[in-house]
Amino acid sequence: MNDPVKQFIEERNSRIKANKENEALILAAKKFNDASNSAQYSYNFSWMGRPIIQYPQDMIAMQEIIWEIKPDLIIETGIAHGGSLIYYASLLELIGNDGEVLGIDIDVRQHNRKEIENHKMFKRIKMIEGSSISLETLEKVKKYTEGKQKIIVILDSNHTHEHVIKELNLYSPFVSLSSYLVVFDTIVEDLPEGYFLEKRPWGIGNNPKTAVAEFLKFNKDFIIDKMIDDKLLVSVAPGGYLKKIR
Repeated sequence: MNDPVKQFIEERNSRIKANKENEALILAAKKFNDASNSAQYSYNFSWMGRPIIQYPQDMIAMQEIIWEIKPDLIIETGIAHGGSLIYYASLLELIGNDGEVLGIDIDVRQHNRKEIENHKMFKRIKMIEGSSISLETLEKVKKYTEGKQKIIVILDSNHTHEHVIKELNLYSPFVSLSSYLVVFDTIVEDLPEGYFLEKRPWGIGNNPKTAVAEFLKFNKDFIIDKMIDDKLLVSVAPGGYLKKIR
């Protein structure tokens, strides 16, 4: 008799693999990605009371990764309102291990710090204020990684190619085997030319996706988990879910 659980998973995987050949679905996702980014769609959501500024699809993917890895440390560059820190901390709380979340930001605004520190999930959160690529910050991060066996790294701060490639090179060594290095906002490379109304220091040819491409040329320890891309289709991190394979 077939195992119904195994059968369901196999059917799901077959559907996901078929997505990359589904031109109508891919086109619909492309149109939604373009239109929704223009409408600042990611700003519409919160987690446990804090703005998360992420796509729900990406957060479901992160939940799947965190459940699979069950990390004892999640490092995230870029804090903003702290919603994602709280989201990751709440997942670790549900898992029930001793996992912690370390957030890094060059400017943790006082009103956001107050809300994060007063939150129920703050017991699992630590924060470092400083540039994610400064040696001073990196030394602080290293101390938090001591004794940690399973580490996930998430990059979501300055989105220029130069900054992200530096983050990739500095933070990739912290990622544990079979875990993930997730780079957000790779979508910038795929958006239409002249997309942003306000001037940004990043754009087509200069963004997290171009940094990932350069990083993978010289670092063979990571691969893009294309199954996640095929599953989500709607995402701000296409090609940004990197799995450490060796």
